[in-house]
Order: sequence, then C-alpha cells, then structure tokens
Amino acid sequence: MKKSVRFIVNPISGTRGKESIVSLIPEYLDEERFEYDVVYTRQSGHAAQLATEAVGEHINIVVAVGGDGTVNEVARSLVHTPTALAIIPCGSGNGLARHLFIPINPIGALKILNGCVIETLDYGRINGQPFFCTCGIGFDAFISQKFAEAGKRGLLTYVDNTLKSGLTYKPETYQISFDGEEKTYDAFLIACANASQYGNNVFIAPAASMNDGLMDVTILEPFNLLEAPQVVVQLLNKTIDKNSHARTYQCRRVHIHRNEPGVIHFDGDPMECGTDIDVELIPKGIHVVVNPKEQKLAIPLLSTFTDIYNNMQIEMDRLNENLREELRNTNQRIKRINNDLLNKLKH
Repeated sequence: MKKSVRFIVNPISGTRGKESIVSLIPEYLDEERFEYDVVYTRQSGHAAQLATEAVGEHINIVVAVGGDGTVNEVARSLVHTPTALAIIPCGSGNGLARHLFIPINPIGALKILNGCVIETLDYGRINGQPFFCTCGIGFDAFISQKFAEAGKRGLLTYVDNTLKSGLTYKPETYQISFDGEEKTYDAFLIACANASQYGNNVFIAPAASMNDGLMDVTILEPFNLLEAPQVVVQLLNKTIDKNSHARTYQCRRVHIHRNEPGVIHFDGDPMECGTDIDVELIPKGIHVVVNPKEQKLAIPLLSTFTDIYNNMQIEMDRLNENLREELRNTNQRIKRINNDLLNKLKH
C-alpha cells in the first residue's frame, strides 16, 4: 500500500523560487511507493493549519518546502501524532535540515524522502512555544528580530545585521536555574539547543543530539572586539564549546530570569516575552524522515565553508539582478521624461 505524502509549500520563504522545486516532484519522487499532493501557504500561520488538516486526513508524511519558519510551523502541528515530518530546505539558514544532513539540493532531499527512514526525535518548548532546532535569549534573539524587520532574507542580510548590531549590543545579567541548580551570569547570549546549529552551519551547540532526551545550553559570556573573529571561527568549525567565554550544560529544563522584558527567539523567529522564560525538552515527540547514517559519511568536511560561499554567491547574484532591474527601470523613466519634454517643446 502506498504512503500518502503532502507537500506544504511556502512560495515566499527563503531566496529561491519554489515552482522549480515542485516541478521536480513527479520526476524524482518514487510514485510506486508514494501518492502525493501539493498545497501552498497564503500567510503566516497557514502552514501550521495545513499540517493539522493533514494529520486529520491521516496523511503519512508532511513535507515542509520552505525555510526554518515554515519547518517550525509544520512540525509543531505534527508533534505527538503518527504523521512524520520531511523537509525540502529552501530557506536562508536551514538549521534543522543541515543538522539532519538533509541535502540543500532539492533533488537530494527528494531522494532522502524516497528512502523513508523515519526516526522519533526530541523537540523543545520555550514558554510553551515549540522549537525543533534552537531557541535563545540575548544577542541571537536580538539579531533574529533585526533580521525579521529587515524585510529581506539571505545570508548577507543576516551578516550585515550581525556586524552592525554586534558593536553596540550590551550583554545582560540573568538568573538561571538548571533542573533546580541556580546560577547568575552576565551573558552575551543564552542558547538552548535541541539540534547543533542555528543554520548556515553556524554551530552553537556542536554536541547536541535530537535523540538523547537532553537539550544543550550554551551561555556565551561577554567578550571584547578583538576576540570576536575567534568566536566566529569556532562557531563555524564546531569548537565554540572550547571558547574560554562559553559555558555549556545539558538538562531537561531551564528557568531564566532577566531584569527587563524583551525578545526571545524560537528557530530564528522572534517573539516578545516577559522577564521569566521557561525552556523544556520533550523526548521522542515527533517523527522525522532522516538521512540514513551511511549517507551522512559522504558529506565532505568542507561543506560548511562551501555552503556559506555558495549562499553568499546566490545572494550576490540576486542583488546584482535587482540592481540591473532598477537601472533598467530608471533608464525607462528617464526616456519617458525626455519624451514628455520633447513633446511639450514641440507644442
């Protein structure tokens, strides 16, 4: 009997068009094993509604075609249900997909779907809001808000906001309770990780696992400007936990108190929150189509830097095309103005 698959496509997420991806489905999906349909989101929150409807229709697998926000919306509707999550990543960060070794190439992602290896993995909640990759307080939440306000996606926008804001951001003092043990920290950021990275192969919790029943908490204490390049390199090469300013813990629950309300983030989406934040890890709460272990070994070690370079190149190409389009429009406007002036002079 064939398994039923529903593709939920966010047509505006990320930096690439989705119709080309949808056109690959009939060519690369194993239709001897699967029957499928495709639906499109119309606004924020619609992906969660569509995924809930899929659960009600007893769909076996729901595929999130979009970025981290789309994946989060779909996934939170699938927790504690028989329906499994699959991902075709096409966002600007793709944190969960990268942690699970799902290829960024859509054909590769469809091949993983064809393999249909399903594991039951952990997820987290921050003040009741589900997250599947990371959540956080401090600088990463601040940047997620700036990124959301920018109106543009992509790695260059993220880097631009990070560089501009990093020079002026002031760390805060937090009272933190790990499974009942209380500590006070001055922190640049506090990241609670179910998976290892934010996205773009930026590893905030290199040792994090989605099937160990624990979340990895990384507290990054304040550092000076001269130390910033080392922090960046260690985030990329999976050694941030070795930094002298990093404190790491594993726990099931953490309570965080701060002096003022502010922003938090879950899977990169910002949310305003009060002074008290509760984060918990829910073991074995969601079924996910994963990359089989034997395929993970084939991923080259240089993929981190290659993917970042490729993403930046895509962004540069897009920016150049936008610039060319703007120049074409400007030239057309100048021609119209000149023609209007000539017509007025004639009359």
